[in-house]
Amino acid sequence: PDFTTIWWRIARMKIDLNSNVNPERDDIVIAVDSTGIKVTNRGEWILDKWKDKKRIRKGFIKIHVAVDIKTKKIVSMSVTKESVHDGKMLKELVDAVSNDYDIKKVMADGAYDSKDNFRHLDEMKITPVIKVRKNSSVKSNTKCIPRKLSVIQQLEDIKRWKRKHAYGMRWMAESAFSSIKRTFGEHVSSVKWNNIVNELMLKASIYNLFMDRMTT
Repeated sequence: PDFTTIWWRIARMKIDLNSNVNPERDDIVIAVDSTGIKVTNRGEWILDKWKDKKRIRKGFIKIHVAVDIKTKKIVSMSVTKESVHDGKMLKELVDAVSNDYDIKKVMADGAYDSKDNFRHLDEMKITPVIKVRKNSSVKSNTKCIPRKLSVIQQLEDIKRWKRKHAYGMRWMAESAFSSIKRTFGEHVSSVKWNNIVNELMLKASIYNLFMDRMTT
């Protein structure tokens, strides 16, 4: 087959990130984070050289992932425009993971700090390990008890809170991003949105295969 045929087939693949899920539903702890991916590999020199910059494709898209901190595998992933706020994607990522696993904890940085996210995790019986904003107040959280408890603990002793919940393991998500970018580059080759999503899902699936080989 020629290049066009191969690309056409790849663009229409149905990719499953969790192809080796244990039917007994393992308990896992996940780290949630996002990163930007360029929509083109052209450098700044090209932008400076050509006067008609409107014709040059530029910008970023975001990939949001949930990573199993034990296996380092991506267990849930979503691709959005760069304007989508990180905190809005936590529910979608967690719900997708809960279809295959029992989640014990969710680790995330301050971008995911919201009452809605704390409530959602509490309803699912998941421990939220989310770093709250520095200016957080206990009085302003009377209607969201899960976030109030977290604010109290973090304002009291943030270092002890981090040790208690092993918050440092959140870097597993950043490690996944680093591995994908080093292996496949920081850009996508596809142009159409559906193809961009499939390309990134395929890269994440290959990354998971690498992680499987490393743990066996």
